Amino acid sequence: MLMPPPLQPGDKVRFVSPASTPNRERVLAAAEILESWGLKVDFGEHAFRKWAYLAGTDEERLADFNAALRDPDVRAIFATRGGKGSYRIADQVDFAAVRRDPKFVIGFSDITALHLSLLKYCGQVGIHGALFIGPNEESVSSYTQDALRLALMTTEDIVIAARAEEPTSRLTTGGTAKGPLIGGNLDMVATSAGWALPDMHGAILLLEAIGLYPGQVDRQMTMLRKAGHLDGLAGVVVGQFTDFEFDRPYSVIDILREHLTVLNVPILGGLPLGHDDRPASVLIGAVATMDTQAGTLVIQRGSA
Repeated sequence: MLMPPPLQPGDKVRFVSPASTPNRERVLAAAEILESWGLKVDFGEHAFRKWAYLAGTDEERLADFNAALRDPDVRAIFATRGGKGSYRIADQVDFAAVRRDPKFVIGFSDITALHLSLLKYCGQVGIHGALFIGPNEESVSSYTQDALRLALMTTEDIVIAARAEEPTSRLTTGGTAKGPLIGGNLDMVATSAGWALPDMHGAILLLEAIGLYPGQVDRQMTMLRKAGHLDGLAGVVVGQFTDFEFDRPYSVIDILREHLTVLNVPILGGLPLGHDDRPASVLIGAVATMDTQAGTLVIQRGSA
């Protein structure tokens, strides 16, 4: 595994848009936070481009991403947002540049496709996270800022505590597990299956989602399970499932429980990872330990 080095004050980071066009004001506000940490910020040529539902053509978005990978002065790459489109270019990344000079890619949601591809083809650890503003927040919470800074600029272990108020906490079973943390957004995990999804034998699978119909979740979980992509998992951790109706009969919680319990591995739900308020950041590809009784996921920053 390739574990990029932590950032230091004075390092340059670049915002690029591998997926959809971002809100300029939100990106500039995020840049101000990074600058307050002592980082230097610049932007890809097409960071604010708009082409249909994408931030530029595939060629433009890929060119910006690969240029950041190849630039030795750029020490980390921030996706301006998710949305749609990173899956269209995730197999065309300059993997040779990644191996020469590992650097963190930071993002989640649609950016999961890039994390998985980088992990599969290069073994590079990425950061599932962002300076994200939740649906009930007016600005980036201090918790979210601190969690990202810990992942990006230190070598400390990351400890994520489950929240009882998260609906997915109802999925928690019992037991402990240890293995590389692989996954992220469910839609992108399913989209990546067969071409960008790494082998998950011995891994802890992370799942989060936003705005899917229950039937979509059921179809995606059915495909992943019956195609054998979930065989050999060590455990499952479930983050925030946002914009779902949890009080309906046969809710998304029931659907997930049906698909996950037959795997006969420990399940820890209620993790603050995803599209809701005060999300944390984790290292995709790093070794993690989940403890359902303690309600914690611990990511070992020094190992991969």
